[in-house]
Order: sequence, then C-alpha cells, then structure tokens
Amino acid sequence: MRKLLKIKNLELTKLYYQIGEVAAMFSLSTSTLRYWESEFSNIRPKKNRRGERSYQTKDIFEIEKVYILVKERGFTIEGAKKELATSKKRPDHETNLLVTDKLKQLKKRLKTLLTKLS
Repeated sequence: MRKLLKIKNLELTKLYYQIGEVAAMFSLSTSTLRYWESEFSNIRPKKNRRGERSYQTKDIFEIEKVYILVKERGFTIEGAKKELATSKKRPDHETNLLVTDKLKQLKKRLKTLLTKLS
C-alpha cells in the first residue's frame, strides 16, 4: 500500500476510514473535514443511508494535498482551489521523486555493469 507524503510513518491498510480516524491523521476537527468537503470537489467520501462518511485512500490523498496547501503553506481556500486546478496540468511532485529515484538506481546498475565489462 502507498504511504502518505506528510505522514510517513502511517501506512494505509484499510479500505475505508471513518471521519474521526481521518481527522486524527491530520490533527484536524471533523468539522474542518466536512467544510473542506463542501469547498473542494476532489474530496468526495462515500456516505451511507445515515449520512456517515467513509473515506477511501484516494480521498485521504486528496485531503493531504489540501492540508499541505492550507495548513503548511498558508494558502487561503480560494488560493488552494486555484493551485489544485493548475497542479493537475503539471506532473505530480511525488511522481517526479519516484522517477528521479528510479533513474539513479538505473545509473548505478549501468555503472556496475560497465566496470564488470572493463
């Protein structure tokens, strides 16, 4: 399972998380999560008949993006919306790191092969 960027020690293993669990992951109140859900169209947890929310890992990753923009980088809600809209058009930072890491590993293996051939 993929790890969260911000919460490096937490690995998501469940299919669904309740709102209280997700709020605790980010040290947020449940009302903040409900507010972000109303403001950001990319956060859409499933709801049962009683209206209880069930967050999947994809929802948690979207919450993390909003959390980083609003809580860590100091964006306003409107600014975060604009940033998320423009960030969809460019490669994800996490993807860039993964590709860079893979390229470094490949370079190391090629150097090892080259020294063996010499």
